[in-house]
Amino acid sequence: MTESALAIMQDAILTVIKVSAPPLVVALIIGFVISMLQATTQIHEQTLAFVPKVVGVFLALLIFGPWMLTQLAEMFQRIYEYTLIICHGVGWA
Repeated sequence: MTESALAIMQDAILTVIKVSAPPLVVALIIGFVISMLQATTQIHEQTLAFVPKVVGVFLALLIFGPWMLTQLAEMFQRIYEYTLIICHGVGWA
């Protein structure tokens, strides 16, 4: 039973990392480019970095959204299957 709980946690953590990666990578790249631009031009306006990041993350969610939703749905299906296996092993089902 402990092995099943560890498998569920490992699966959930891996899925969260995979699903959160695309918007985070986009925000990181945009932030780096804007920081380099601000450092070269010496314009340090905070809203200059905020707006492109919001737009970039929104576009990343539009592009990667179906894939992210599929990954989450598959994870919940696996969790449901794990739960049935655990309940059957305990004798609840």
